[in-house]
Amino acid sequence: MSGNGPVSSPSPSSPATLSPATPDPATASAGAGSSSASASLSPNTVILKQTMESALKTLAAASPKPTQEALRSQLVSAGIPASTLEVSASKTPTGLDADAIEAAAKLDKDCVMGEIRDGQVSVSVLPVLASGKCFVGDSR
Repeated sequence: MSGNGPVSSPSPSSPATLSPATPDPATASAGAGSSSASASLSPNTVILKQTMESALKTLAAASPKPTQEALRSQLVSAGIPASTLEVSASKTPTGLDADAIEAAAKLDKDCVMGEIRDGQVSVSVLPVLASGKCFVGDSR
């Protein structure tokens, strides 16, 4: 019985201690992260993010699995300078379609990252890597 007492005492107190602490930071991070992330972005980064999202949605509506060239062309046509773009490969080395295609546009210390996966668009802003690029490895 004393074995059950200590086991059940820490269990209720641990979840009681962890449960409020764990969701609150997660909720605060998610809520504050979204709001503060948007609030902390420069106006030009916000515009670039909106431009990328709009361009990717237009492209994804026409082609749920666009080619690398189509993605680059769509972003340049939307006004994003080609010199700031990094675009992932749309085909694997064995010639299969990639599960997703990603693009990044660098602006100051921000990388606006966009992804099309099965016709769904996701856009986020991440910091520029120490290399000065947005992607790790080879991007074309």
